[in-house]
Amino acid sequence: MIKLEHVSKTFKVGKNNIEALKDVSVEINKGEIFGVIGYSGAGKSTLIRCVNLLERPTAGKVFVDDVDILSLDKKGLQKLRRKIGMIFQGYNLLATANVYENVAIPLKLEGVPKNEIKARTEKYLEIVGLSDRSQAFPSQLSGGQKQRVAIARALAHEPEVLLSDEATSALDPNTTDSILELLLKVNKELGITIFLITHELNVIQRICDRVAVMEKGQIVETGSVVDIFARPKEAMTKQFVRGESRFSIPPKLLKDLLASGKLVNLTFLGESAKDPALATLAKRFDVLPSIIAGGIDQLKDQSIGNLLVHLKGEPEQIEAAVRFLKDERIIVEEVNG
Repeated sequence: MIKLEHVSKTFKVGKNNIEALKDVSVEINKGEIFGVIGYSGAGKSTLIRCVNLLERPTAGKVFVDDVDILSLDKKGLQKLRRKIGMIFQGYNLLATANVYENVAIPLKLEGVPKNEIKARTEKYLEIVGLSDRSQAFPSQLSGGQKQRVAIARALAHEPEVLLSDEATSALDPNTTDSILELLLKVNKELGITIFLITHELNVIQRICDRVAVMEKGQIVETGSVVDIFARPKEAMTKQFVRGESRFSIPPKLLKDLLASGKLVNLTFLGESAKDPALATLAKRFDVLPSIIAGGIDQLKDQSIGNLLVHLKGEPEQIEAAVRFLKDERIIVEEVNG
């Protein structure tokens, strides 16, 4: 559906060259929700804007539906952009136009017939839940309602792809949840491929199928959301995942626990979450397991359980217990400090 091959983007700032993207390759499949996460300055916004050529890459190729969009002329690019809707953090609504007009005016400028404009505007305002606010002005709307208008405006062009540039970062948690539910609905019911960028881990958790992690203009890791959360490989990925979903231990307690046994983080996926592994471990080995902390991360289609466990006993018994846990398809990571 979308493929970026060896894309680089350099900006000239005074006498300096700033490399926003460095040899980035990524592929988004038709019908999926693909997320890119990274800290500010990682290059996320530049990357997503290369998909519809709001930013033209310095090097590399960009394909949409197997079409090399960098080879398109002005007319071809305009036609392509009708397939690609985009929503932004700042909504970009016309302050002097009401909700209905904000959705309808871009269609009018595109030359869509009048009766089709009415049908589409009403249809997509209903989908985003704002039919009863069609005559309200942006100043009369909440942040979440403004973003829903922006989503309706993007959908009214009936795109195949929806790009989301930090669309929830200015919203409170409850409103963010409602917008994410709306994006899931758009993806499932309309079959629209969604490519989003964010610095919010919960956005990736809630709705994405796959994710790429960006750092300093490069993609450092890509995979399914489950794999990235359960088995992060790169330092940046671990910093994101474990910075928000692992457990903080007071230094003195950590020192005491490490001195009296082994501290392990256990990750449970699928069937492994249903088995009483710790109870079996205590019976089978001369080891005393103590749960220090625990939690569950809810992903789009699956839950991941995490337990921080202290194992007390003789070293050989602890090692045997760890092997048993791994045999039970539990991901075991030793905590050293």
